[in-house]
Amino acid sequence: MDDNDAVPTTPVRLTTTRVDAVVDPARGGRLAQLSIGGTALLVGSDDIGDSTAATGWGSFPMVPWAGRIRHGRFRFDGVDHQLPINFGDHAIHGVGFTSHWDVADVSARSADLHLRLPSDRSWPFGGRVTQRFEVDATGLTTTMSVTADDRAMPVSFGWHPWFRKPSSLDFFPTAMYRRDDEHVAVDDLVAVPDGPWDDCFLNHDPVTLRIGGQTIRVTSDREHWVVYDERPYATCVEPQTGPPDAFNIAIRRLEPGESLTAWYRIAAA
Repeated sequence: MDDNDAVPTTPVRLTTTRVDAVVDPARGGRLAQLSIGGTALLVGSDDIGDSTAATGWGSFPMVPWAGRIRHGRFRFDGVDHQLPINFGDHAIHGVGFTSHWDVADVSARSADLHLRLPSDRSWPFGGRVTQRFEVDATGLTTTMSVTADDRAMPVSFGWHPWFRKPSSLDFFPTAMYRRDDEHVAVDDLVAVPDGPWDDCFLNHDPVTLRIGGQTIRVTSDREHWVVYDERPYATCVEPQTGPPDAFNIAIRRLEPGESLTAWYRIAAA
């Protein structure tokens, strides 16, 4: 479907017998709410009392970078770049979560969203992003793909779901990226300490949460996971393609026309 044929970008509801998902293209191409078996799993914008907030609710895409980029600075192909600072002293979570996405296709059970990345000081490389949301009998699978335009670009992306505070969290990572005094991950893997956490881990197993009597399992094809459980009302379990500050410590390069794809799934256990 051409951009000129894009359907309206009002919230989209996807449903099966047990699963109900609301996707909001206009507010960052995010999953606004997901209910399984009648249990709402995500913190909604009404829960935080700010319908205009870009962070803190739903499950939003972090693209074309995930987490913090230290001071917004990185070097790529011999050129120094400065991203706008939007979180303390750092640049965080990319541009997708504050963007208006186009809906390319929608049905009762799936929706495809498209975003053309900017080519300006907020992100100088351009590129294209697609997200596909698809519900089935037990849950929701979200797939994201980033494609470089006619110039190479760095990339690191993922999702930031704000789960309502679980009564239990089963999470068994193998290692954690150490954070320094600036609260930014460095290229040094350490043993996993006791929580609470606001950290990036290497993890290869499903993550299980129990929310409101519903047990759910979060899975992904990626091994980098950030878990943030310092809020009393929410826990974030964030699969992503690389660690925070990836452009400085674990850069992934896309050549012109090349794509990188990842998925994550939230489903009844």
